[in-house]
Amino acid sequence: MLSLYNTVNRKKEILTPVNEGRFSMYTCGPTVYRDAHIGNMRSYLMSDWIKRRMLFSGYQVIHVKNITDVGHMRQEILEQGEDKMIASAIAEGKTTQEIAEFYTNRFLNDEKILNIIPANYFPKATDHIEEMITIIDDLISKGFAYEIDSNVYFQVDKFENYGKLSGNIHDSQLLEAMRIDTDPNKKDPRDFTLWKNAEPGRELKWKSPWGDGFPGWHIECSAMSIKYLGNYFDLHTGGVDNIFPHHEGEIAQSESFLNCSFVSHWVHGQHLLADGVKMSKSAQNAYILSDLSDRNIDPMSFRYLCMTARYRTRLNFTFTSLKASETALNRLKRLYVSWSQDSSKLTSEILSDMSDWEGKFISKIDDDLNLPEAVSIVWALTESSMPGSAKYNLMNKFDEILGLNLSKTLNMYQLPVTVKKDLDERSDLRSTGKFDEADFIRNQLGIKGYKIHDVSSGKYLARLKDPSELRDEKWETISSSSNVLSNIDSPSELKCSIGLIADGYFDDLKRCINSILSHENSEDIEIIILDNGNDEDIASDIESLSKQFSTIKVIHADHRLGDAASKNVLIKSAKGEIFILVDTSVEFTGSFLSRIEKLLLPDDVGVVGYAGLKTETLLHFHDGEGESGDVDAMQAYCFAFKRKSITKVGLMRECFRFYRNLDIDFSFQFKEKGYRIIADNNLSITLHTHRGWEDLPSTQRDELSRKNYGKFLKKWRNREDLLLSK
Repeated sequence: MLSLYNTVNRKKEILTPVNEGRFSMYTCGPTVYRDAHIGNMRSYLMSDWIKRRMLFSGYQVIHVKNITDVGHMRQEILEQGEDKMIASAIAEGKTTQEIAEFYTNRFLNDEKILNIIPANYFPKATDHIEEMITIIDDLISKGFAYEIDSNVYFQVDKFENYGKLSGNIHDSQLLEAMRIDTDPNKKDPRDFTLWKNAEPGRELKWKSPWGDGFPGWHIECSAMSIKYLGNYFDLHTGGVDNIFPHHEGEIAQSESFLNCSFVSHWVHGQHLLADGVKMSKSAQNAYILSDLSDRNIDPMSFRYLCMTARYRTRLNFTFTSLKASETALNRLKRLYVSWSQDSSKLTSEILSDMSDWEGKFISKIDDDLNLPEAVSIVWALTESSMPGSAKYNLMNKFDEILGLNLSKTLNMYQLPVTVKKDLDERSDLRSTGKFDEADFIRNQLGIKGYKIHDVSSGKYLARLKDPSELRDEKWETISSSSNVLSNIDSPSELKCSIGLIADGYFDDLKRCINSILSHENSEDIEIIILDNGNDEDIASDIESLSKQFSTIKVIHADHRLGDAASKNVLIKSAKGEIFILVDTSVEFTGSFLSRIEKLLLPDDVGVVGYAGLKTETLLHFHDGEGESGDVDAMQAYCFAFKRKSITKVGLMRECFRFYRNLDIDFSFQFKEKGYRIIADNNLSITLHTHRGWEDLPSTQRDELSRKNYGKFLKKWRNREDLLLSK
């Protein structure tokens, strides 16, 4: 039987259904005011593999996956345009419910694309308000909840088992929960909302005994799980983010309402990372399924990728690893099709061997859903001496659990008559030594999407190309700064390297480059541009620039890297004695290199730039009065240093994905090593609008800036000794 780690008991336990032959499970579904990103989809894939294993064992599976369509985002935030798609929909006159319906359908389609078996029920929160009110009313009558100013709260200290799922609630977790749901009316900061009074202008609100309002997040799942699965069910799944506060709150309110435990097994999947950071919209590293399709990558490759890591371990997503998974999946598909053509008889000895292979595979699945080991069994099977017919039958069984949908694989070896005729003609030409004409036919078939492999004299294998083989890779790409060969320890080859990050806004990039080349000798410099995951049109425009000017070198990223990682790519690639990081909002109005070079001459000067910052307490940096001289930090509009200093200072900290305050953090890396930072406000520079900043909604950029400042303070809070004022 399947054994899974039970979060509440902190150990692996066998899934033992309460009712014989019937397995009941509940999955926290999507909040449908935006697309589910692939990090969310990893959690739903975990639930799907568990479900498939139970179906494989013959159980009737009753699966509920809720749709949160209440709209917990406050009305004023919606109207401020926090999410551009929602803002656009509101501008078009669409209701919140229409927006929710739109994203619900997109989610269901994403699940279909990934071959996730649909749940039996997809209950919507908005259809179950009465059930929620009933539970809340009961909790008030039992003394577990209280009402103040038309808001209802669950009183945590009345539930003695609060914290049993998440363990001890650390201060950091509690502070985060308080930040999300701050309310002076609470008796205890840990108390959570069951019913919220509707703010003026809210579209989605309902009448209740406590006034017009809407339900809290946790109560939705309690109401829907109880309605569809009863007072006790076998499995509750979700991501690790759900453990606290969501599932902790769900346990408290459900068990207080039912007067008993209500779930046998709690299972949580770990985060999907991107660039080593948890995937999320706020971190600007969230990808949705269509982002894969837009790159002509088979989305099912993501399903395969998720099988390469245990569900309780973090998985770092890169497009490089995704493409490797696509290659592996395509190879497996080709083998599967070739096995399907084999008609070898399955003898009793072969059937016995097949049983052994199946046992090995299932044992890995049953060991806490050990998919990486299960996949290794699959590849061992491909290399075994078992006949193709046996491998074909086994793979069909394995795929009932893996869900790769191999039975739908097209026969890539089945060729049209016209193609076969061309191949026969090619063979004849080769046999008579007319290789140029034979190669012409091969090339033409390649253009049409066919791959030919000559195996022996006069014999060949021909098939349709895989989607990855048809993909037009116009240039080499990188997925991270680690993909770049470092020149940091290499001798300098020229006077100066100038690094630019292209995050869209091609006109700004072009203006900046033209201003550099107008005022500096191109023989003294190299300009390195990071095409930071731009669309194909902008990437092509950047390539065209590099063909116009031999000074320009372009590095293409296959997605948008974080700001620190992007800048590290430029620093590692540089070959100049001096490195100048320049923002594309900068326009040079005169020569600047000789001035920067002179200022960097003293050994104790580490950084030179245009716009310095000063502070007295580390809590606030200010621009000063535009004066020149020693400063506490340098803004990244123009940030110059001797390249060799990086061996002492180190690269930027890549936990900074957003640019704001990264320049301060990097400045302090120089100051810590004893370097001075010099501002020269007389550099010939004009600053234009920083469009990356202006185009972000104010609430989002403020939040990202706040988080980055927190990272800065965490490292440098106790280093006021580095300040000029000290």
